[in-house]
Amino acid sequence: MTYIPANLRLEVTERAGNCCEYCLRSQSDVVFKFHIEHIIAEKHGGQTVTGNLALSCSVCNTYKGTDIASADPQTGLATFLYHPRKQNWSDHFYLQNAITEPLTAEARVTVFLLRFNDERRVEERKALIRLKRYPCQKE
Repeated sequence: MTYIPANLRLEVTERAGNCCEYCLRSQSDVVFKFHIEHIIAEKHGGQTVTGNLALSCSVCNTYKGTDIASADPQTGLATFLYHPRKQNWSDHFYLQNAITEPLTAEARVTVFLLRFNDERRVEERKALIRLKRYPCQKE
C-alpha cells in the first residue's frame, strides 16, 4: 500500500467534510479514525491522486476492500460500485427511514457489498437520526 502524504490526507478529509463518502456517517460519531481509501485499488491500476481517493469509515472500507465491482443482486450482471468522485450520492441512493435504498445498479451493488442495511448499521442510523446526526453534514 502506498503512503499517502499528510497534505493529501487533509485535502481528502476536508473535501468529504469528515463524512464517510459511502454510508454518510460522521467521523465524530465513531471510535475508529476514518481511512483514506483508493476508490480503484492500486492492484487494479488506481493511483494515489485526489480523484481516486475517498474518506471511508472503517466498516465501509473493510467490506469494500479492493473491490471495484460485484454481481448486481437483482440482475446478476457484473456492475461497478458507486464512485464518490464521479457520481453524486443522491443520484444513486435515498434514505427510507434508516434504510439506504438503491436507485441504480451501482447503488444496489454498493448497498449489498458494503452491507449498508445490516441490522447493526440500520440501528445505529436510527439512533443518529433521532439525535439529528445522520446523514452527516459536511463540517
